[in-house]
Amino acid sequence: MTIEDIAKMAGVSKAAVSRYFNNGYISDEKREAIRRAVEETGYVPSMQAKGLRTKKSYTIGVIAPKMASYSVGRMTDGMLGIFNEHNYNMILAVTQNDYKKELEYLKKFKDMGTDGVILLSTVFTPEHKKIIKSMEIPVIIIGQKIKGMHCVYHDDYHAMYEITKYMIHRGVQNPCYIGVIPEDKAAGKERFMGFEDALEVAGMKEMAQRAELADFSLESGYKCAKALYARCTDIDAIICATDEIALGAQKYVMTEHPEDVDKVMISGIGGSTLIKLSGAPILTARYFFKQSGEYAAKMVIDCINGHDKMIQDVMMGYELLNQI
Repeated sequence: MTIEDIAKMAGVSKAAVSRYFNNGYISDEKREAIRRAVEETGYVPSMQAKGLRTKKSYTIGVIAPKMASYSVGRMTDGMLGIFNEHNYNMILAVTQNDYKKELEYLKKFKDMGTDGVILLSTVFTPEHKKIIKSMEIPVIIIGQKIKGMHCVYHDDYHAMYEITKYMIHRGVQNPCYIGVIPEDKAAGKERFMGFEDALEVAGMKEMAQRAELADFSLESGYKCAKALYARCTDIDAIICATDEIALGAQKYVMTEHPEDVDKVMISGIGGSTLIKLSGAPILTARYFFKQSGEYAAKMVIDCINGHDKMIQDVMMGYELLNQI
């Protein structure tokens, strides 16, 4: 089957069929006639031939820090829905939280001839910016706000500020914090600043020193909680930079200090579904990860098609869940 065959069956022009497959404008009547013909024949347009005509590969590279992550799973799910709708393929590269691998994959996707890249960024360095500026394809950043670049990011500062403020309002006087490296501007720096500022407003700034650094995993959350208990004897809250870290901290308390399960409040950020399966309440700020993936996918396609001339940055909202 060819486009010409589909056009004859639908009683429309070849140009109308081409516009149909390229999401161009055609009347509802013609669109329905073409849809019926496509459905009847099972016709699928050749992406290779389409690429030769349009000078596009219809492939978008996505660089993610890890796969065993609720946030990454939700974001890529959102992207795939948009890519499928617009007939784009996705190539996923996983860095295992090594920002140097991000640089390698940016170069590889450039050399491969992908139409665009979405980077789920953690640590963003001057080298990142240099490589991205040298690329002749659009690059969308998810998770970090980078001046002069297309970004979709979260309100990390206010999410953590509100969580800390809520806990203090509930009577917490001796909180501890488990964060991540400050080189990660969003999850590391912004979230810790939200925690620190909420403490300062409450006259508890000295408590910000009761902190440990984790590596985004449940295991490191467990180890950091253990380290905090070794340092502090009066803990009544463990405030964590992510849900996964919070689950690890909760596991430590439940395993090693079961008498404190009802005394120590624990919080995270993200809104992971695993929170619902935890053995005790965990306060979290739900992020809209799937929607952020959808925004990024639409943004990169608009850039590819020349519809997005201005730099865009979109800050997503959040909501508190499982309030203790």
